[in-house]
Amino acid sequence: MDPGIMALILFGSLLLLIAIGTPIAFAMGGVSLIFGFIFWGGPPSIDAFTLGAFGKAQEFVLSAVPLYILMAAILQYSDLADDLYEVVYRWFGGVRGGLAAGTTIISSIFAAMVGIASVATATLGLAARPSMLKRGYDDQLVMGTIIAGGALGILIPPSIIMIIYASEASVSAGSMFMAGVVPGIFAVVIFIGYVLILSWIKPNYGPAISKEEKFSWVEKLSSLRGVVLPVFVIVLVLGSIYTGAATPTEAAAVGVTGALISAAIKRKLTFANLKSILSMAVKLNAMVFWILIVAAAYSRIVSVTGVGAWFADTVTSLDVNRWVTLILMQAVFFVLGMFIDPSAIILMTGPLFLPVVTELGFDPIWYGVLFVINMCMAYMTPPFGFNLFVMRGVATDVSIGTVYKSVWPFVGLYILIMAILIIFPSLVLWLPNLMIN
Repeated sequence: MDPGIMALILFGSLLLLIAIGTPIAFAMGGVSLIFGFIFWGGPPSIDAFTLGAFGKAQEFVLSAVPLYILMAAILQYSDLADDLYEVVYRWFGGVRGGLAAGTTIISSIFAAMVGIASVATATLGLAARPSMLKRGYDDQLVMGTIIAGGALGILIPPSIIMIIYASEASVSAGSMFMAGVVPGIFAVVIFIGYVLILSWIKPNYGPAISKEEKFSWVEKLSSLRGVVLPVFVIVLVLGSIYTGAATPTEAAAVGVTGALISAAIKRKLTFANLKSILSMAVKLNAMVFWILIVAAAYSRIVSVTGVGAWFADTVTSLDVNRWVTLILMQAVFFVLGMFIDPSAIILMTGPLFLPVVTELGFDPIWYGVLFVINMCMAYMTPPFGFNLFVMRGVATDVSIGTVYKSVWPFVGLYILIMAILIIFPSLVLWLPNLMIN
């Protein structure tokens, strides 16, 4: 069969199954098994898929995923967000938009601890949103700030999406982590600048706290104790990687240890919390690894049917500038991100797009960071951005339509960040190259 027709049937059937509500893991696995049975030797193809999935699940770099998820679960139930928000409230509350700007800083701190996008959104939706609304902040600005800041969890290392990408693209997870540091800090600065400027132009969007509520320097300095434990976890994880004391995979175990110490100091290692922590970790791990397992079969069928090679040859032979091709890829990611989980997107598109990236001469680390930024938007773009539903779950007093409206200014800021990184790739590659040297 012609590879083009094969590609149309393969991806069309997958998207159709997803559109009718089939879980992504079952859709990818079902399509792979059916196509493998028909086009790749019948029953023996199932054995080949099983062995491929087993080999994928055994990759050493992926052993970090359950550990980072466990670390995120421990930190979510440690109430560190409350202490961090108290610091923000005392130090930045007197500035217009200061609480929203400080919330972005907290999101970046959580991103540097947990590696997933939903933890900061859930915790700050509960801890920060009521406080800001009480002080007259615009609710859409508040929700947009929290959702966009939460999405930084997959850009600022450690990042589970980066680990999955590194496995798929055969690049160093450590290099991916370091490549996300500068873009992550840049995104935080952009978001803070936006909320401060908007609140200055429109004071009713982010009013400063009253003079009666302002704190003395002694009270401000005493609140800094709330920063100690989060910084402790960040230094343990990133410090162990950067100094070479641990690989990114081993640093996950270091992070779990730091998270447990922090939870113990906060006296949050209760039976109820441990039950919630383990439940969250097991559920998220099951979801991620089912997708990884079926993606191995999916990648194999794309390869053996010749669809991957056909797609790469077709794209690279087009008479268009390679930058146009890159932008079209990002557009595809953006559209897919509205409907599909980010980890599934890289595993779906990796067999097709990664060979094209190599052929066009793009750096896979730099391209990976662009992909991750696109996936930050995937967590917050309607109709199915996961962080939107997390926010709706904690903000029961607003409609999902209101939540949808709150994110679009920040989607525009993420697109701006991506454009700047395309123009100045050294912002991404400087730190990984420094680490290698």
